[in-house]
Amino acid sequence: MKKIYDVIVIGGGQSGLACGYYLRRSKLDYLILDKQKECGGAWHNAWDSLTLFSPAQHSSLPGWLMPKSENLFPLKQEVINYLCQYEQHYQLPVERNITVDKITTVDKIFKISTNKGDYFARATIAATGTWNNPFKPQIKGLETFKGIQIHSANYKNAEPFKNKKVLVVGEGNSGAQIVAEVSKVTTVKWSTRKPPQYLPDDVDGFYLFNVASAKYNAEKKGIPFNASNYDLGNIVMVPSVKEARSRGVLNSSGKFESIYENGVLWSDGTKEDFDVIIWCTGFGYATSFLKEIVNTDERGIVKTEESKAIEVKGLWLAGYGNWTGYASATLIGINRNAKQTIQEIIEFLNYK
Repeated sequence: MKKIYDVIVIGGGQSGLACGYYLRRSKLDYLILDKQKECGGAWHNAWDSLTLFSPAQHSSLPGWLMPKSENLFPLKQEVINYLCQYEQHYQLPVERNITVDKITTVDKIFKISTNKGDYFARATIAATGTWNNPFKPQIKGLETFKGIQIHSANYKNAEPFKNKKVLVVGEGNSGAQIVAEVSKVTTVKWSTRKPPQYLPDDVDGFYLFNVASAKYNAEKKGIPFNASNYDLGNIVMVPSVKEARSRGVLNSSGKFESIYENGVLWSDGTKEDFDVIIWCTGFGYATSFLKEIVNTDERGIVKTEESKAIEVKGLWLAGYGNWTGYASATLIGINRNAKQTIQEIIEFLNYK
């Protein structure tokens, strides 16, 4: 057996780096494995115009503030630059271009099988997020469509869709932002299961983080919580969405029932042709590599107590969203999640 690390973190994006920050302050021997070829995490895969939902001062990982931006919300490249600088600043040990295929256990040691050989650890943190598990609903006729279908995970910009008729599917933030962008270059229709719901113009991601934190603290104390009637899943009014609203293009055409080779059948029975369907229907969780040691549901969720896996000792999951800690999928929210995770690992390894 090769070297056995105390901890191996799988994923070198924002969640993995936050865990690395607290690991470097411990005496544990650790390593971060990252699928990406370069620093910056899954932000490299995002569309070109994607921004954060919060100002820079409210979008920082533990220990080091994100530099101020000339924009209200930092741009994609600014976030990538920050993550790269953060990794360098703390000299975090990241090995890149490593894809984890599966994890098994050998005598209570985790064996992490990858495209570059096996790694071994006494404890493991999964921090792989969602981007590698895009979700597309199973709709009648899906496979018959002869036009272009892409998921928002693969969308970069509107240029390839000029002079094409585009259908954007999904009522969330990605749907609204992609409608806003593509509608500048061509004809777009927006399909949503329910009418899109928007947050007030002055509500940003930092506000939502505070609401999520208050909800978390209230629930831990068993106190009823009122989120000021703001649904945390509603659309954030970033500048591009506000601009689209001013053009009057944020109009939902409702649901469609099925897909045929040239387009969709709407709920009222009418057919409409489209050249392109862009699916903004969210993501599952990129946890398929854990299936040999824990059970995952159809979305990839693992049973946890906060970030600690229930079914197997020594496994934690960080940064996947509310099921691993409120707001843990955000830059600012991963702080508490990562700190608690590393403290639990220190106690676990000392106990062992």
